[in-house]
Amino acid sequence: MKVLVCISNVPDTTSKINFTENDTQFDTNGVQFVINPNDEFGLTRAMWLKEKQGATVHIATVGGANVEPTMRKALAIGADEAIRVNAEPTDGFFVAQQLAEVVKSGGYDLVIGGRESIDYNGGMVPGILASLLDMNFVNTCIKLEIEGEKVTAVREIDGGKETLSTSLPLVVGGQKGLVEESDLRIPNMRGIMMARKKALNVVEPVSGIHATEDVKFNKPAPKGEIKLAESVDELVSLLHNEAKVI
Repeated sequence: MKVLVCISNVPDTTSKINFTENDTQFDTNGVQFVINPNDEFGLTRAMWLKEKQGATVHIATVGGANVEPTMRKALAIGADEAIRVNAEPTDGFFVAQQLAEVVKSGGYDLVIGGRESIDYNGGMVPGILASLLDMNFVNTCIKLEIEGEKVTAVREIDGGKETLSTSLPLVVGGQKGLVEESDLRIPNMRGIMMARKKALNVVEPVSGIHATEDVKFNKPAPKGEIKLAESVDELVSLLHNEAKVI
C-alpha cells in the first residue's frame, strides 16, 4: 500500500501575527513554522500503517524552499520520501490541483490530509482533491482501519459519530482522534540523521486555476480592559454599578 500524506507549513499558534503592505501580505519575520496539527495526526496514523502493514509513506507539500525544514521534520518522524511542488499555495483549489497531479503520478492507494489548516482554515483541499481524483472521501475522520482493500472509518458529525465502510483508493481529511495527542511523535536523533539522506524531490507545478485571491487581512478587535475584584462585595458592586448586569 502506498500512502501520501499532504503536509501544510503553518505558523506556530504561539507566533505573533502581523501584516505588511497595507495589510495585504502576511509578515513572516520572526514566525516559527510547524507541521499543520491536523496533518500531523494523519502522518502519525500513516506511520502505524507503515509499521504494522508495511505501507510506503510519502509526504507532499505545495510551497517554496522555505517549507523544506518542515518537510525534513516529517521525514525524521518516519516518512520515506518527500515531494515539494515548487509553487506558492495561493488558494485551496490551486493546491488541490497540484496535489492531484502528485497522486496521479505516484499511484497512491491512500491520501491523508488534515481536514483544514490552522492558518487559513479553508477546509477545502481534501474534498476538492477527492473530487479531482474521483476517489472515495471521508472527512473529519477520527478512526481509520484498513484490511486489504476494505476500509472502516469513523468520522465526527453534528451531535455524534458515524461509522463508514468504504474501499481504497481513498482520500481522508483527518483530525485529532485519528491518533491521540499523546501518540504524536517527536523526531529523535537517529530519525533526524536518516532524514538527511532521504529523497526530497522538487517538481514544478502544472498549470492551475487560482480561484480566489487574498485582498486584505484584518486582525480581531483587541480585548477590552479588565478589572480584578479583590472580594465578592467588590465584584457585586462592579457588576451592579459599572457593568449593570445585575
